[in-house]
Amino acid sequence: MSVSFIRVDDRMIHGQTCTRWALEYPCDGIIAINDAAATNSVLKAAYKSASGKKTFIWTMEDWEKKCQKVLASDTRYFLITKNPLDMKKILVDQGFQCGIDKVIIGPCNDRPNAVKLGNNQSITQEEADALEAISQAGYDVEFRLLPDVSIGNWTKFKRQFGY
Repeated sequence: MSVSFIRVDDRMIHGQTCTRWALEYPCDGIIAINDAAATNSVLKAAYKSASGKKTFIWTMEDWEKKCQKVLASDTRYFLITKNPLDMKKILVDQGFQCGIDKVIIGPCNDRPNAVKLGNNQSITQEEADALEAISQAGYDVEFRLLPDVSIGNWTKFKRQFGY
């Protein structure tokens, strides 16, 4: 299995969180996709040192070039994006399939024009549109900060966004 866990987290890589999730979904490394972080040497270095695991911080373009190598790998990776829009590009627009059908939505900070769904879990209409597309592509989208802290899945919240 090449990808053992798929997550959206606006912090991307947080050491304690990755450690907790790795108990549920074993992994050997992390692939984080974010253009801003991948092109900022300070952010990139901070993320690479956060988890204690082999960590790659890639642009979306890097991901598109390397995703087939990831699929062919024996290494188990967490696939993480900072926002639902980037995850939609990977799972829906690019049609990436790795045998995992659950997408975990972690922290999404409160922001202007975002609807608060739960503690540290707020999304905008644009992000809701991305989550609906991911859901329509066959993924179970669940809002879960930690393995034992869930506020529910997309079905519970989508009416608030017109779905």
